[in-house]
Amino acid sequence: MEWPLLCLAIFLLLSSSHPLVASDDRLSPGESMSLNETLVSDGGAFALGFFPLGNSPPNLYLAIWYNNIAQKTIVWVANREKPINVSSAILTISNDSNLLLVDSKGSVFWSSNVKNNGSSKNSNPAAVLLNDGNLVLRDGSDTILWQSFDHLTDTFLPGMKFKISYKTHEASRLTSWKDPQDPSLGNFSYGGDPNTYFEAFTWQGSQPYWRRRVWDGRLYSARQVTNSSYMTYQTVIATADDEFYVTYSLSDGSSNIRIKLDHSGQLQLLGWDSSLNNWRIATAEPSSTCDKYGHCGTFGYCDRTESVPACKCMEGFEPKFQSDWNRRNFSGGCVRRTPLKCGSRDVFSILGSMKLPDQFLYLRNKTIGECKAECIANCLCNAYAYANLSMGTRNVSRCLVWTGELIDAEMFGSEGENLYLRLVGSELGSKRNKRIIIIVAVLLSGAILLTILTYLAWNFRDKIRGIWKDGKDKGWPLDDLSLSTDFPKDLSISSGYGKPGHGPRLPLINFESIAVATNNFSDSHKLGQGGFGKVYKGKLPRGQEIAIKRLSRNSGQGLEEFKNEVSLIAKLQHRNLVRLLGCCIQGEERLLIYEYMPNKSLDAFLFDPAKKHLLDWQRRFSIIKGIARGLLYLHQDSRLRIIHRDLKAANILLDQDMNPKISDFGMARIFGGDQNEVNTNRIVGTYGYMSPEYGMGGLFSVKSDVYSFGVLILEIVSSSRNSSFHLTMDSPGLLAYAWELWKEGRAKDVIDISLLESCSPDEVLRCILVGLLCVQDHSNDRPTMSSVVSMLENETTINLIPRQPTFTIGRKLDECDARMQNIEIFSANNLTNTMAEGR
Repeated sequence: MEWPLLCLAIFLLLSSSHPLVASDDRLSPGESMSLNETLVSDGGAFALGFFPLGNSPPNLYLAIWYNNIAQKTIVWVANREKPINVSSAILTISNDSNLLLVDSKGSVFWSSNVKNNGSSKNSNPAAVLLNDGNLVLRDGSDTILWQSFDHLTDTFLPGMKFKISYKTHEASRLTSWKDPQDPSLGNFSYGGDPNTYFEAFTWQGSQPYWRRRVWDGRLYSARQVTNSSYMTYQTVIATADDEFYVTYSLSDGSSNIRIKLDHSGQLQLLGWDSSLNNWRIATAEPSSTCDKYGHCGTFGYCDRTESVPACKCMEGFEPKFQSDWNRRNFSGGCVRRTPLKCGSRDVFSILGSMKLPDQFLYLRNKTIGECKAECIANCLCNAYAYANLSMGTRNVSRCLVWTGELIDAEMFGSEGENLYLRLVGSELGSKRNKRIIIIVAVLLSGAILLTILTYLAWNFRDKIRGIWKDGKDKGWPLDDLSLSTDFPKDLSISSGYGKPGHGPRLPLINFESIAVATNNFSDSHKLGQGGFGKVYKGKLPRGQEIAIKRLSRNSGQGLEEFKNEVSLIAKLQHRNLVRLLGCCIQGEERLLIYEYMPNKSLDAFLFDPAKKHLLDWQRRFSIIKGIARGLLYLHQDSRLRIIHRDLKAANILLDQDMNPKISDFGMARIFGGDQNEVNTNRIVGTYGYMSPEYGMGGLFSVKSDVYSFGVLILEIVSSSRNSSFHLTMDSPGLLAYAWELWKEGRAKDVIDISLLESCSPDEVLRCILVGLLCVQDHSNDRPTMSSVVSMLENETTINLIPRQPTFTIGRKLDECDARMQNIEIFSANNLTNTMAEGR
């Protein structure tokens, strides 16, 4: 039998001369409820029936409303999108255990749409209106087949649940009426967001209209509806599969309270006030234009402590367009007065009683100290917040960090929580500035005296410069560390050490002070170990983090290499070169103090399958260009022409923003103005990166570094080590493999598969071609670094064709060959300094 005919047969049967009438609170099989009948819950709180709305003649809707108060207030509507506009219709239970709303012609206005799995059919189903307002369809064994509480309309009653599943990205929502006389779907909806944790929104269409405070684990208490009671609170229940249920309860057990999403988008908590014989609004959000989503722009907030809420900029920020703010247009938001420098001078200002901003990242299983550390370590982090949440039977730590713009924040009088906003130290706010003024006023006399003493000490120090020849010049301290008293006379090699006005001077640090900074060189401070010794992380008295390279006594790098590295780096100033902060020579101890690089060396990311995805193509391309600019500075733009001789992924450090910095200048050589190449019997460097003329004959030049850079480019593009490529691929080496693919027109196959979605094909192919040009066998065929930088940074066509590289890792020298050619070979193990952790 066709479905309309079946419905018609049911209708005719139930509307015969002997109709079956529904009981007071339930509808059983074979019974029906007509347009003039109602179901009333057992306690009399709610009624289910047909409610007229709209113009004459009105439309009829199957609805649930409060039955125990004078003013009929609808809390649930079944047929929102299909009103009844006929003179007769019934609600009944069909033979497939569904609630069905049909007319005499068999037209279906609404159905519960329960899927029949065979177990519930003919099991004596019944529909019951419970005293909490829930219409329940259940079988003879009291198993719930369907309930109205699972199908929210515009009203949320005590006992209802908001379901939020972060696993399936599903969430329950309230949806407003179109207008007060039309319950069809309006333009506003409210519910949890399954794409972000701990948040609920009111949406206008698909755009956020208002956002509830981020869940902080505490009960949400509404204001009193009357002087007697009507307090409500929110409870969150978490399940193991990341599903959360939000329920509401009442302190006095009353049912005459509801949360309603108004047709204008306002979320209201209402309670019946018997003294007024009317509903009273306890809370309504948004309560003003100021607290609508994003009204105050990025880095702005709605100050609700004022009698009239107003938009303000966060501490350390100012309006981006002051003229717009004067016209009360805050959409442009605020900007920092002082840009972050991402160093030890950054501080966190506490903004209390805040509604936390939107667009945060949720970090699981973090302590408050770890949460702060995560923000400090990320140069993009603008703020963080922390709380311990009670989620049903378990506690959850909630670490939130903001790596982008902060939007939709508010400040309350007492509620809310702390937001830790990252600022430059000079932007500490008026309160801290007042304290500083008081301190300065108190210590003013001491400051004047200290200035006089410093001036006298400075003049006295200049007078005793002559004692440098006796080995007593001590340099300047680095951030309160003590000065070394054991400094050799011969450190002044061509660097101007000890002579005023002859080049840069480095702080000479006392060994005991460095031992304190590294907790006596404990293993917990150890970052890595190389052929020259160990590298440790230290912290200066004022909090600055440093990396300390401690040469071992039996390392290949002696005093000459040490002095070489000190004298070279002291003269080099470039954003793509690591910065040397100080040094120490005391007895047999030789230490170099560098700026600390939290993102480790390039090889720690590039060749780690679990981490290489963190280097998308744009970051890799930026790293390639940064290294190229650093080499160009060494070869051409610095006062000295410098050959690095050990350029490789392990010697490229990454700062907070993943900018590359060339490090380890112990093997570097200075060229005179008329020198182009030098021959040596002492080969230093790392196999796989050495040029043919250097590895085979000891001849090195700027083109030796160009060759190493070409190898590095191909490694960055492919995420493969040149030195071990022959072990994983049927090819003598990465260079030969890349050249063969380029010759066959398949150069894109060199690319690491993880880059395919993020890369620009033209940029990648340009890098591969530049890499192949750099690794050509003959040094004269290789481009200079100025040409390399030009080819990388310009989009003009490269009309050069690379020659086939024949020197591969498979042809490395062995010790016998070396002795025959009178070449001293240092392997990578006893020559280089590879760090395993951040520096």
